Amino acid sequence: MTEIIHHFIEQYGLIAVFLGCVAEGESAAILGGFFAHQHVFGLWQAFLAAATGAFVGDTFFFILGRSFADHPFVIKLKGRPGFSHAYRLVSSHPNIFVLSNRYIYGMRLVGGIAAGFASIPVARFVILNAISSLVWAALFGTVGYVFGLGAERIVGQTLARHERLLIALAIGLAVAGLAWFVARHFAGKERDKDARASDR
Repeated sequence: MTEIIHHFIEQYGLIAVFLGCVAEGESAAILGGFFAHQHVFGLWQAFLAAATGAFVGDTFFFILGRSFADHPFVIKLKGRPGFSHAYRLVSSHPNIFVLSNRYIYGMRLVGGIAAGFASIPVARFVILNAISSLVWAALFGTVGYVFGLGAERIVGQTLARHERLLIALAIGLAVAGLAWFVARHFAGKERDKDARASDR
């Protein structure tokens, strides 16, 4: 059973990291770093998959905002509480916004759309987004890798036995779930703050 799971993660793990990071994926980037520590794939491969996914995701939503403003999906995203806040930020501080938007959980989708609506040039967005994606992937991938080092010390010899990958998978999912929960909690506070500000 362990060998089957190991083979599955080896074959599709990087694809899963990429797809997870296309969306709102700190958890996917952390898991990528964690499995790199477990030698399922290389650390540089985990970084590259996470950075590429982050870049593709943000660029996709930027293009949606820039070229498909009348699409129902874009109109729906514009109706979210965070959109007006994101648009104000990208209009007043475009460079800082593009570099930092991916770090704000719950704002990436509307942030990408807002950047597309703003007057920021496409070439500048692409360059800043590439820098942001690389730094973001390195940061969260390293978190997963370092957590793998800590988990190996805590669990000790158990990780060296046949069930090593199953235990690693359980621990990796737990830390990714915790990161998702914490990020979602803070994002909820930000959305409530935006909603109160828009009601005034």
